[in-house]
Amino acid sequence: MGEQETWLGLQRRAKPLVQAGILLGLGVGGFFDGIVLHQILQWHHMLSAHPDPTVAGDLRLNVMVDGFFHVATYVFTIAGIILLWRAWQNPAVLPSGRTLLGSTILGWGIFNLVEGIVNHHLLGIHHVWPDGPGSVLLWDIAFLIWGILFIVSGYAIVRSDDAVSPTPEELEERPGQE
Repeated sequence: MGEQETWLGLQRRAKPLVQAGILLGLGVGGFFDGIVLHQILQWHHMLSAHPDPTVAGDLRLNVMVDGFFHVATYVFTIAGIILLWRAWQNPAVLPSGRTLLGSTILGWGIFNLVEGIVNHHLLGIHHVWPDGPGSVLLWDIAFLIWGILFIVSGYAIVRSDDAVSPTPEELEERPGQE
């Protein structure tokens, strides 16, 4: 079967492009969060809900930790660019803009889901908009729902790309395997 095998319901040859897009999405999602929510709107900083009020109220420390957060999103973005360049150097990988867009949206959704679960709910070090209208929990759950919607829609965009979706014949060749 070789090239006809699937990976996450897609042709295996799409894997390098999807992985690149997911890393780019992790970076873009992180940059959006950090630039828009932390800096422009100033809804929160990385440690603005830290249990220790001296940590939560230390703007200098919070801005520094926001900077480390941006370093991580920068690393995801650079890694995604490197993987994208490598994917497009591989003649077996189709340079599909639709797949790249969908997998980038998917990666952004993964960022929101993981960051929301870990930082908002498990660690409780910050929340989306603690001073906004409605409860803190409402905004934190909305952030998770946004992530889930991005994951589902990003995957749907990738799956709708004929260049990477397995044909019905390829699916019939492997009964029970997906």
